[in-house]
Amino acid sequence: MKLYRRENYLSKIRGFYHAEDLIKVITGVRRCGKSSLMETIVEELKENGVDDSNIIYLDLDRREYKRLKTADQLESVIEEKGTAGGLKYLFIDEIQNVPDFEEVLNGFRNEGDWSIFITGSNSYLLSGELITKLTGRYLEFEMFPLSFEEYENMKSFYGKDIDPLPVNEMNHYILEGGFPRTIRLDSMSDKRSYVQGVVKEIFEKDIRRRVKIRERETFEAVRTFIINNFGATMSISSLCNALRKNGNPVSRATVSRYIQALLDAKILYECPRFDLKSKRSLSGEKKYYLADLSFYFAQNTDNRINYGPALENLIYIYVRAHDYAVSVGRIGKLECDFILRDMEMQYSYVQVAYTIALSRETEDREYRVLESIKDNYPKYVATTDPLLQKRNGIKNVNLIDFMKNGQKF
Repeated sequence: MKLYRRENYLSKIRGFYHAEDLIKVITGVRRCGKSSLMETIVEELKENGVDDSNIIYLDLDRREYKRLKTADQLESVIEEKGTAGGLKYLFIDEIQNVPDFEEVLNGFRNEGDWSIFITGSNSYLLSGELITKLTGRYLEFEMFPLSFEEYENMKSFYGKDIDPLPVNEMNHYILEGGFPRTIRLDSMSDKRSYVQGVVKEIFEKDIRRRVKIRERETFEAVRTFIINNFGATMSISSLCNALRKNGNPVSRATVSRYIQALLDAKILYECPRFDLKSKRSLSGEKKYYLADLSFYFAQNTDNRINYGPALENLIYIYVRAHDYAVSVGRIGKLECDFILRDMEMQYSYVQVAYTIALSRETEDREYRVLESIKDNYPKYVATTDPLLQKRNGIKNVNLIDFMKNGQKF
């Protein structure tokens, strides 16, 4: 089957296709499209004249490699397949299935004539561990489920209908989520079943094998609470208190451990808070956003969209996929939804709202916090309003058009 090419990620990796000294590590929540990305890289290499014999692709989840369980076995398979002369391109999917794989990869990289790409779905491929075990010479490329732009483009690519009203299409995206496989499923029930299966797979393969979950019911209570309250400011203490009120007494240490497991599995992303007056990070309270909004709707029967946190979540994942560092800003009693820093260390500020057209009071609420920030970095109010305005140098952008066009803040 022809693959949809996710150019946002290919463009980041393309300059390193032939780099022998750097192992390319593709990470991201399970089923977000890492394997397909590697396959499209293979397609591009072949299109550019690389011979099939110079490409070795090992999917360690496939039946033919199920018995490949040791580093020595992995090394033997690579040597057997990698007999061509010149630069060879080694792709290994689900690398964590083989313990001590790092020694094998380091060995082939040190030989030269090998450009190595790997993926891993679980938290075994944590940056801190990779730095130690791959001796620091690697690049991590983090993937996310489909952005709104990719969601529409992929639907068009596979001949699926797109709603002519942009707001309706955005609602479909929010409810269905951005896992690539769901694009090819027609019914909402099938899409929900698929996401529920992804959640179970993440628990079994990415969390339970790594973290000792003594009480699964307590873990699921923590997971459910955070997923149901995505985009809300919370602390470990407030979370513990809320769980106790619901009949789930749990210690701070256990909650912290379970949250870290969800972060490591890339179900959640943690957004720190920053005080714009003191220029210091605020400890304690944080916000958590979902890797994909379908995690929320797959475990809830209510299809009503709470646009406040939903649109924040869309923007958070969108800017993370475009390599921004993100924090929540506080200035006095006001809160700026997002402070963004790009790869060139340039800042911008973003307020997110469904609309500011209802009243002057609604407009003032969103603009007030940005007007109180006294620097010259760009400031944006992102809404779904079709008629845009400009106030005190602050840009009002239509977030649907903004994301569809792949624009940057």
